[in-house]
Amino acid sequence: MSQVYSVAVIVGSLRKESYNRKMAHALAGLAPSSLELKIIEIGDLPLYNEDIDAEPPQAYTRFRNAVKSQDAVLFVTPEYNRSVPGVLKNAIDVGSRPYGNSAWAGKPCAVISVSPGAIGGFGANHHLRQSLVFLDMPCMQMPEAYIGGAADLFDKAGKLNEKSRPFLQSFIDTFAAWVKLNRSV
Repeated sequence: MSQVYSVAVIVGSLRKESYNRKMAHALAGLAPSSLELKIIEIGDLPLYNEDIDAEPPQAYTRFRNAVKSQDAVLFVTPEYNRSVPGVLKNAIDVGSRPYGNSAWAGKPCAVISVSPGAIGGFGANHHLRQSLVFLDMPCMQMPEAYIGGAADLFDKAGKLNEKSRPFLQSFIDTFAAWVKLNRSV
């Protein structure tokens, strides 16, 4: 029997009809049987504040425990002002504390950015990768995934168009191999 790895999917957008949430669902549908993707919600996290972390809010504890229980992380994010959305940065900060007890440490990860614009969230993708280095998360380097033209990726029912499927299949299959390689270390 082969190993099944649990993957926390962190979506950097709170919008109900978010292209990034649709992408997260599409990737879950394309994932090989060795990966089990689960979206971990970030919208209820209070802004990180070390003063309240002495007695952490329930949302902090829930989020940290949810991330810690997973084998790997897949970040699916839009780009806001050439960087990551504030809600995603806040989730990263909440998960990285208390110092020395990061929920992220050592978890293999990948980043995919999805944007209506032509450059596909390149800035957000690379800003996020800078944080992942500090968080000690081995991040998959290739294939890079900057997905532009998001409005044309899905039909009205949220189903992924066929022309995008081969690249995304390659991305999620490569991520599965990356997780296996890095969880076996």
